Amino acid sequence: MEQIKIGTLISADEAMSIIPDITDYGFETFSITFWKTIGKTDIKELAKRLTDYLAPKGITISSLSIFTNPLSDSTEFSDAVKSWETLIDNASLFGTNLVTGFTGRVIDKSIDDSINKFQQVFGELSKRAASKGVKIAFENCTMAGTWEKGNWNIAHNPAAWELMFNALPEDNLGLQWEPCHQMVQLIDPIPQLKKWAGKIFNVHGKDATIDWDIIKKYGIGGYKQFAWHRTPGFGDSNWTDIISILRMNNYTGSIDIEGYHDPVYNGKLELTGQVHALNYLKQCRGGNFIENPVGWKDR
Repeated sequence: MEQIKIGTLISADEAMSIIPDITDYGFETFSITFWKTIGKTDIKELAKRLTDYLAPKGITISSLSIFTNPLSDSTEFSDAVKSWETLIDNASLFGTNLVTGFTGRVIDKSIDDSINKFQQVFGELSKRAASKGVKIAFENCTMAGTWEKGNWNIAHNPAAWELMFNALPEDNLGLQWEPCHQMVQLIDPIPQLKKWAGKIFNVHGKDATIDWDIIKKYGIGGYKQFAWHRTPGFGDSNWTDIISILRMNNYTGSIDIEGYHDPVYNGKLELTGQVHALNYLKQCRGGNFIENPVGWKDR
């Protein structure tokens, strides 16, 4: 079975300034991210610089991500669809076949009211991607949205996934999943992972800590925070179980650490936390891949 690689997210505008400083710590992939728009980024030049640097080291780009709202008519997101198209068209230059991001949503409307626009926009984008051998995966962050309203993303609840994939049952559409975004909604990620593993194209390495004492005393609508996003290795999830479930479902993607959220391992401790997560996740996958002796192959 192909090894599940462990990497991290890097903003496109920081890629060439940060990646050379951290490759020696053992990151195996990098997910290159854009916020709202690709802007004036020279995509082809960025692809060349990254691949020229990473390829000799055996490090790959796992995905390109654009976190924007392609379902909105707002001028704030006027080039959201174009940004998706540009990344789809140029993914192969980065050596990846995966483009990810938010679905978007019709602003301040319900998830139900956003499905038609989702079907229209991603119906076209999925065809464009399929013609280039590219898959699309939707990140599962609420972005402070609910079922009834929000500004960014409808793909944060399994009931929404049912609506989305019923509207567009395309093989190249899937999920960019992480347990954290489900846990902070008090959804158990393990049964969900077992059900949806076949639709998961990429995993974000982010965990959560839930303080059940606060929930029992104050509920989830009180003034006390009851959940924190955590770097893997510091949260509540058993990543050995997560990786085992992924492997049992023939997952061959990567797990890319999403940093800059942990309330403890941040600031001057950011890289400390990420390298701990990197080594922890490698341990959870069973360590480094070791080829079986010839006599064991058919057992």
